[in-house]
Amino acid sequence: MKIGELARISNVTKRTIDHYTNVGLLNVERSASNYRYYDHSAIQRLKFIEQCKKDGMSLSEIKDFLIDKEAEEIDVLELRLKIKGLEKEVSEVLAHLDKGDLKSQEHLKKNVSHESLSLIQALLLLLN
Repeated sequence: MKIGELARISNVTKRTIDHYTNVGLLNVERSASNYRYYDHSAIQRLKFIEQCKKDGMSLSEIKDFLIDKEAEEIDVLELRLKIKGLEKEVSEVLAHLDKGDLKSQEHLKKNVSHESLSLIQALLLLLN
């Protein structure tokens, strides 16, 4: 949405949105004709910024908070990807264990990460 529409929906001025964009509180996309376009998440972000200001936070504090929050979200995403990778490796291990042949055991030794082996050992301890 264009800046005017965002301002109207969020009940703030275009100048306020410009300022928040310039200090890095809002993300904006620019069209080929240099129009600013904001996605719908900007509405929630503006509401959040305005509430933080009402609670006495400075724009600098709000920006630091948002940066920390985004870093945490990235950390969580990376952790989820790591868990998916470990789940895949564990599934492969279980498939090879079901086969029970020497070739499968050699494959496991060469291709399973230390994290997966630790996870498998922990699971075995829990199961016993």
